[in-house]
Amino acid sequence: MLKPLLRLFACLIPLATGALAADGGAGGFATKAAQAYMIEASTGTVLLAKNEDQGFSPASLAKLMTVDLAFEAVTKGQITLETEYPVSEYAWRTGGAPSRTATMFAALKSHVRVDDLLKGITIQGANDGCIVLAEGMAGSEQQFAESMTRRARELGMDKAVFGNSTGLPDGKSKVTAREMVVLAAALQQSYPSLYPYFAQPEFEWNKILQRNRNPLLGLDLGADGLATGFAEGEGYSIVASVERDGRRLFLALAGIASDKERTEETKRVLEWGLTAFENRQIFAEKEVIGSASVYGGTTRTVDLVAKAPVSVYIPVSNPDRLSARIVYRWPLMAPVKPDYQAGTLRIFAGSRLLREVPLYTVQAVEEGSLSSRAVDAMLELGESLFFSWLWDKSAPG
Repeated sequence: MLKPLLRLFACLIPLATGALAADGGAGGFATKAAQAYMIEASTGTVLLAKNEDQGFSPASLAKLMTVDLAFEAVTKGQITLETEYPVSEYAWRTGGAPSRTATMFAALKSHVRVDDLLKGITIQGANDGCIVLAEGMAGSEQQFAESMTRRARELGMDKAVFGNSTGLPDGKSKVTAREMVVLAAALQQSYPSLYPYFAQPEFEWNKILQRNRNPLLGLDLGADGLATGFAEGEGYSIVASVERDGRRLFLALAGIASDKERTEETKRVLEWGLTAFENRQIFAEKEVIGSASVYGGTTRTVDLVAKAPVSVYIPVSNPDRLSARIVYRWPLMAPVKPDYQAGTLRIFAGSRLLREVPLYTVQAVEEGSLSSRAVDAMLELGESLFFSWLWDKSAPG
């Protein structure tokens, strides 16, 4: 049996945009970070990409996944903000006062509310808070870490691995800059009532007042999250979100040389992202973007549309051309229902993918007559053999 193929249709879109440079920035913009990824939230447009799929140790950035699991459990009613969990000796020694790491100073054998644990984690990066939450929710930190990795797969984070709830060195935890942006966006978009934990300026526990560790909150950028990290031998990292003048950006940077440079570089990248781009609509809502071939139907094509206006953020200067491709599983077989997700619109600046938009069928295509189906079957067989021949010719060996 012949394998189904992905058939690509490409068309140039006559709009100006800035081509992304070799290091991943539009218009030649460069970053000191070893790994970087930034998107504009409303369109999903990629504004910056550099080694975005290269793995690095998450360090304290792993706590964002710990928070995600807790937010999800609260939202689903599995736990409440008033639920209390005990502070085990392991949590106290590994992440509490004896550890000399980031801590909320939870007392051994005390009980702490989920609300306070979340404040400790999001404001102070508290390792004891993470472990208490992990043990309380899953029975052990190891079981909780396995849930973290499973949750990563649900979010489309295919490479991420979490070995513990804190990001303390374990030799196996890995994430990518792209994945950390995916996680940041999920936290902000999925839990709007809980996300403000990240922007609280301070938190006091056990009569110790600690200020939010996020260095961006006081810089008048519009920052409202999320976390910083440091891994020995890999440098400093950050996952950030800003909203200003109706525009929200999500950014992940890693592999930065110092704490000071991390703050300066993050501010520089975000300011560029907020000022160097403008929103450009490419297709209106329900505007026909293209068509897909249909075999065995009353017609041989079906129109495809997006369910919302299709826009991208493009650089104000350094104009170049966008290109777009409609990608769908070839061939579509009749009958085809209306509003069926048949393919994807992929928008590029040069070779860099800016965003992907699901495409849906406009009209129904009923099954054709016996004679028309026979003709289409012959056409399908011929085209399948042709494409399979091309595939074999291009295959190595």
